Amino acid sequence: MLYRSPTCAPALTTLALTTLALAAVLLATPSAAQVVDFGKYPDFKGQWVRTGNPNNWRELAGPPPLTPEYQKVFDDITADLKTGGPGNWPSTFCTPAGMPAMMSFYDPAEIIVMPDITYVLISHNDDSYRRIYTDGRDWPKDPEITFAGYSIGKWVDEDGDGKYDVLEVETRFLRLPRGYDTSGLPFHKDGQTVIKERIYLDKADRNTLYDQITVIDHAMTRPYVKLQKATRNPNPRPAWHSDVCSEDNTWVKIENEPYYLSANGKLMPSKKNQAPPDLSYFKQPQR
Repeated sequence: MLYRSPTCAPALTTLALTTLALAAVLLATPSAAQVVDFGKYPDFKGQWVRTGNPNNWRELAGPPPLTPEYQKVFDDITADLKTGGPGNWPSTFCTPAGMPAMMSFYDPAEIIVMPDITYVLISHNDDSYRRIYTDGRDWPKDPEITFAGYSIGKWVDEDGDGKYDVLEVETRFLRLPRGYDTSGLPFHKDGQTVIKERIYLDKADRNTLYDQITVIDHAMTRPYVKLQKATRNPNPRPAWHSDVCSEDNTWVKIENEPYYLSANGKLMPSKKNQAPPDLSYFKQPQR
């Protein structure tokens, strides 16, 4: 007859169960035992700031190739800007500028590289961030339409040295209104824009970042290519600020008309001979 110790048996049983459970977890999640080699990714860390003019981009294939219909739209936007109007810049009314304008880094940006997702974070408005999926997924069947869009990327080793040089990205499912930049260049109203990017570091200066952007849009007769440039803040511990657009914003949009809010809180015209908004819901004083 075999005898069991009433004090040792529970301890042995608990140890055995714990060992089995740990083994099951490790077998079920093999990636947990793998170490990610971040050395094969480009060094995008730090604070990236734009340089040069506010739009901070260079056309690579001539001026915007707008169709005649959208050239007329752009001419009207330009004329509005000249008369003091807001033109076609969504952030005037605290709407996120979206893609590709957000990649001009109008506020300092941070790029966080992970194996499955690369994050782009910008302290501006309420929706200035991106997730670029690099896990091999396909396009979603029923996506949410957003200002930043849905981005799928692929890392590329161009020189075959075992390290990635370029992040290639395609972005779809973009919401309107959005901006290219403060010039007010328009997108087609059909909302079918596709944006392709090549994001990489300057080989001669690893503190310079480029984003070659190709916009495919029905307002254009052909793809429109531009090059954005940013430099890395040399401070290893940079200060980050929070931008709340609604604070002290003097622009007000009523229907499709822009107005100013004066220092004493009264509505003002934004351009000469502008009509007041419709006041039919307000009781008018008797004269």
